[in-house]
Amino acid sequence: MTTVKAFIRTGKKDKEANIRFRISSGRKVQLFHKSELVVLPALWDDKREQYKSKSVIRTDERARLNTAITERKNLLLSIYDSNPGISSEELEKLVDKQIHPEKYQVQKEGFFVIIESYLQKKKLSEVRDKNFRVLVRALQRYELFIAIYEKKEFNLDIDKINSDTLEDIESFLRNEHILYEEYPQIYEAFPAIVHTARKNIKPQPRGNNTICALFNKLRAFYNWCNQQGITDNRPFDKYNGVTTEKYGTPFYLTLEERNHIADFDLSNRPHLATQRDIFIFQCLIGCRVSDLLKMTEENIINGAIEYIPHKTRDERPVVVRVPLNERAKALINKYKEVGGKRKLFPFISAQKYNDAIKEIFKCCNITRMVTILNPTTGKEEKRPINEVASSHMARRTFIGNLYKKVKDPNLVGSLSGHTEGSKAFARYREIDDEIKKEVVSLIE
Repeated sequence: MTTVKAFIRTGKKDKEANIRFRISSGRKVQLFHKSELVVLPALWDDKREQYKSKSVIRTDERARLNTAITERKNLLLSIYDSNPGISSEELEKLVDKQIHPEKYQVQKEGFFVIIESYLQKKKLSEVRDKNFRVLVRALQRYELFIAIYEKKEFNLDIDKINSDTLEDIESFLRNEHILYEEYPQIYEAFPAIVHTARKNIKPQPRGNNTICALFNKLRAFYNWCNQQGITDNRPFDKYNGVTTEKYGTPFYLTLEERNHIADFDLSNRPHLATQRDIFIFQCLIGCRVSDLLKMTEENIINGAIEYIPHKTRDERPVVVRVPLNERAKALINKYKEVGGKRKLFPFISAQKYNDAIKEIFKCCNITRMVTILNPTTGKEEKRPINEVASSHMARRTFIGNLYKKVKDPNLVGSLSGHTEGSKAFARYREIDDEIKKEVVSLIE
């Protein structure tokens, strides 16, 4: 049978002594606990384990101590029963934890410290990590803006961000280019939260899609925090702001335009000719430029290009295999000695590649007007295709022309790396009047 005895141990009867407790269970178990409860030895009844009945003590004080002793005995018994084989040292720690829980509360890490932990543990691709840090710097600027605007210390708290906070952040992101004029100190005093490489950059207006992409990253971060038990806060549950990105109907090169560019004489512009060949090859396999830049001879397997899309490899590492047609094989052979084993082609930077594509279109007189959706205003605009051409148009050219030929989104998706039912891929279903004419002709 387990018993708990309260006692004191002191040689000075005129000085308060701590009340101690001993847990006994059979002959082998003797555990001790020194409590913070104190009593004068002259007033202590060792047999009854409380104040002496004849001692002159205030009634409320007598009741307080006697109750405290009873409660401590019950606590000790509860801890002992729940922790078989416990030592006296462990008993002391568990008692202290029950009495002073505030000492053992883990201090919540700062909002941006948690974000940094998220980025390290998720191990995002270089591009996605870089894009996520755009959000981090924007939130740091928001935090500083609120502190300056409200003239008080302000820090984002992972447990306190709610739908109102999200709406306020959205408003900040939409109007930061205006706020910059009124609060330039945010950008002058803290350049590190503006951009990692450049200082004092004036913010540009942001469109709905940009803000939506940033909020999707923040939502993913909160989902991770919920899964990891870092917080129970779910601010997006009641948030009714930006939710989906909006895109216009994709525009791309026709096969005739693509072939015209491929065969155009650029011998007087050898630099452009090289970038033209790379662009045409990208049109023939439909990959993103981030994947194209990394391709080597090892990606060529049994007459096809095989790769795992860098953008989705963390969530969905699916191998995309695209058979090479004769034109694609010829381009690879053309640059076989130049590119070497490490690369298929002599690449330049992604930005210079995009600039070269625009120049190539202009040289080849591919300048027809296209309808685009302005990413900032969300309104339709008419622009020459050469002015809006980029490496991603090669991917759209591949997807769009394949869809016109086979009209099977799952087949085309398997060649482009889109998931079945992808919202991005679904936009290609509105791409051509010829398809519509063929459908209508079925009911003649």
